[in-house]
Amino acid sequence: MTGAVLSVRHESWPIRGSFTISRGARTTAEVVVAEITRNGVTGRGESVPYARYGETVDGVIAAIEEVAPDVARGLAIEELQDLMPPGAARKAVDCALWDLIARELGVAVWKLAGLPEPRPVVTAYTLSIAEPAAMEQAARDARRYPLLKVKLGTGDIAGDRDRLLAVRRGAPDARLIVDANEAWSPDDLCAIAPALVDAGVAVVEQPLPAGQDEALAGIRCPVPLCADESCHDTASLDALVGRYQMVNIKLNKTGGLTEAIRLRQAARAAGLRVMVGCMVGTSLAMAPASLIAGDADFVDLDGPLLLARDREHGIRYDDGVMWPPEPALWG
Repeated sequence: MTGAVLSVRHESWPIRGSFTISRGARTTAEVVVAEITRNGVTGRGESVPYARYGETVDGVIAAIEEVAPDVARGLAIEELQDLMPPGAARKAVDCALWDLIARELGVAVWKLAGLPEPRPVVTAYTLSIAEPAAMEQAARDARRYPLLKVKLGTGDIAGDRDRLLAVRRGAPDARLIVDANEAWSPDDLCAIAPALVDAGVAVVEQPLPAGQDEALAGIRCPVPLCADESCHDTASLDALVGRYQMVNIKLNKTGGLTEAIRLRQAARAAGLRVMVGCMVGTSLAMAPASLIAGDADFVDLDGPLLLARDREHGIRYDDGVMWPPEPALWG
């Protein structure tokens, strides 16, 4: 890739209303876009700097700019995995490299990566934390979506129970994912377990703080548990087996498509089910993840649905069905 030029920029995308989880609320999605250009051909990658992991927009941009000389000399995708740690900075560069190579060769990324051809998949639609009545109305408004993700973790487990049951009343037929975003204790998980069963919850994401996963070994939860903040890349897996039944693969955590493919394979080999998830971002961030979503047990790639607007050539969503990205967008 000799002669390639790497550029990077920050973009701010308004969220429709606000997006509220246990750690707080946001009204914009702050994303970083890396572009790699050679001979008039440009590949792009988008990532979301995430404060939970100590990332900032400025820090991610700086980390990307540091590898510009390596990209100019011909940095290969495999070399990138050793050059940069997992995270938002590597994700933007990794996905930009995949996009560029695909465009130069005139071959889709899924073919280059040896993956199945992307197909339409059902994605979850996320309901932010609010008061029970508001969440019930939000669920009623979202009844066209067959799979809902319910954000909980208010610090009041009785209130979380009320919120969950309110969502079930609002959307009696939807499959439900509950995401506590590390906000519960072992006692909280045990206390809310009957409500999880009553509401027919399919899976619970990250009930306890990352680093406290060992406590799950002694808890028999009636609903499958999915590791999110506790699972970043393949090095994370050994500590999760026997404590979780599923892992949430997010390219922002793995540092791009390359490691996400490896993590999916390793998780399956370890007997873990797979969710493919996202941070709140545009279709450019979702597109690479869609390549590994085809055989996932759950897909949560609704980022663009939470925005007030999406970028040009955005991914098509039809009542919870996510279509493969157009080549004009990525890949």
